[in-house]
Amino acid sequence: MKFLIAVGSEDYSGPTLRVGMEVASAFNASVTVIKVGPKISEHSVSQVKFTQERLEEWDFDSPGVEVLEWAFGFLAENQYISPAVVEKGFPKNTLIERGKNRSEVYLQGTTGSDVSLILRNGDIISELRDEVSSGQFDVTIIGGSQKRRMAHDLIQYLDSSIFVVNQYDHTKPYKLLVAVNDSHNTSKAVKYGVRVSQAFDVNVDLVTVSRTGTFKSGYHRAVNKAERLLKRMKVPYKTHLLKGDPIDIIKKTAGNDHIIVMGTSTKNPLIKYFRGSKPLKIVKTCPCPILIVK
Repeated sequence: MKFLIAVGSEDYSGPTLRVGMEVASAFNASVTVIKVGPKISEHSVSQVKFTQERLEEWDFDSPGVEVLEWAFGFLAENQYISPAVVEKGFPKNTLIERGKNRSEVYLQGTTGSDVSLILRNGDIISELRDEVSSGQFDVTIIGGSQKRRMAHDLIQYLDSSIFVVNQYDHTKPYKLLVAVNDSHNTSKAVKYGVRVSQAFDVNVDLVTVSRTGTFKSGYHRAVNKAERLLKRMKVPYKTHLLKGDPIDIIKKTAGNDHIIVMGTSTKNPLIKYFRGSKPLKIVKTCPCPILIVK
């Protein structure tokens, strides 16, 4: 599997990188850490190229390189990259240009097959969408941005599962809430939930919600299938069949001490854009991390 972890700054992206690497390790996935910096205007291109050509001589940094250097330090401190790579230090002068707005460096990892650092410049949504598409990533991990519209658009337009690391506190004893219903993506969400629970060594709450209190046969089949998988993987769990509005119930049950895992909506894209969906509404209002599985 391939994970893409988007970081913004060392002041705010620590939880995102920490969660991303822990979950990626549980999946034994290769990891790419990406920083999207501001778009470079055309009249500045020659100046930026001039600076890049003299990075080693003058010790100049391209915009965004300092964030990748911080990420390298985090990976080194937590032993996600090999000691030989760490000993050489951050290779800022060996970033390879792959197009006008993209540079990258590969590192030998200790989990998965490799760890890559990528710097892009431009609109964050467009650049991430292009990276996800060209790199065929399975999961994209982003921070809980205060710009709620940005998170909304990323969930809508990125062709991968999305993990929004919202208000994560590594000192807090979290549990996992897996939303279970008869939708197409529930089975995959449960499988992802097992890996996440193993990554954080936490118990699972299986939550199924009916507006009327009547649970159709499809709901029961989905719950039974989820329970069988959790038993087989020896993951402690509790099952909750609850009546009410699914969004309100999930928010109330999750509180601020759960990591939520749920399948993406299968609504028509136009309806989802204008009216929203359960995952989108939960991301917008729930003060905890959420993994939306596509």
